[in-house]
Amino acid sequence: MPKSNAAKSSVAPIKGVRRSPVTPGEMIDRSLTIEIVRVTERAAVAAARHRGRGDERAADQAAVDAMRRELNRLAIHGTVVIGEGERDHAPMLFIGEEVGDQSGPRVDIALDPLEGVTLCAKAQANAIAVIAVAEPGTLLQAPDVYMNKIAIGPDYPADTVHLDNEPGLNIRRLANAKGVPVSDITACILDRPRHARLIDAVRDAGAAIRLITDGDISGVIDATRPDETGVDIYLGLGGAPEGVLAAAALKCMGGFMQGRLVLDDADSRRRAAELGIKDPDRIYGIGEMARGDVLFSATGVTDGGLLSGVRFSGSSVFTETLVMRSSTRTTRRISAEHRMTEKFHLE
Repeated sequence: MPKSNAAKSSVAPIKGVRRSPVTPGEMIDRSLTIEIVRVTERAAVAAARHRGRGDERAADQAAVDAMRRELNRLAIHGTVVIGEGERDHAPMLFIGEEVGDQSGPRVDIALDPLEGVTLCAKAQANAIAVIAVAEPGTLLQAPDVYMNKIAIGPDYPADTVHLDNEPGLNIRRLANAKGVPVSDITACILDRPRHARLIDAVRDAGAAIRLITDGDISGVIDATRPDETGVDIYLGLGGAPEGVLAAAALKCMGGFMQGRLVLDDADSRRRAAELGIKDPDRIYGIGEMARGDVLFSATGVTDGGLLSGVRFSGSSVFTETLVMRSSTRTTRRISAEHRMTEKFHLE
């Protein structure tokens, strides 16, 4: 893929985001929107071969290997800013790793080769392979810690909900903005012991709850599509890297989201500082986690409300992918049939 001849981007790097050097004229080529689909497709297919086999590590490693191989075929000079973790803990696709064939424009990459490793290992719904690509310096580089999150759909007043509000107040304000009783509101929350008080507060307010075992990227996205999913709001603590990926998706499709990193010990604060995080109490909005032109692709591994999972049938493999671009607000849903060649089977 040749370098774009477009004018230099005017996007300023986000404070607290490690900056990559930008060569004048480097912007994301629109053909990359389709190229990254192949990246998540291959990761999803590789993970799906381990679906329901109970081996989380094998499923995750297969997805990582496949995604890395495909990324290194792209004509980009990519830097992983959200990945499998810091270098000491992740042998591949670690934060700071360079990917691509180094012949194209510089881009920052956030990825999760298998979001929902437990879901895949148990053949449960909503395991996906995810990637986001953006201009250098425009994605929040978050350590692998918790992030407190709140998300709702688009078209609400800006002050409808806020991360620092009590859950009941957010529920009531959202119901008022929708023009429905509180009993019509459904919140999506990860089913974890740490959320016991949150769950009680939401139920005490009169709302329903959809508890999910894993997969909070899908959970956040579901909250922006209430007419399709029945979920009106996402609440609670989940992974910070997943929070940045969810923000990248919402930058493309619309919605409201806030997140705050949970830096509650010296080690997490040190790791955050090493990644350029200056203010541990800062609340990040979508535009502070993902700025500029963002590409997002997610391919289903298992069937779910967002995407159908990989299906193997004879000599063919079927995948479904959601691919989006923020600058055009374009969303494509791609259903693909891959003929089972020896190369595809092995990789």
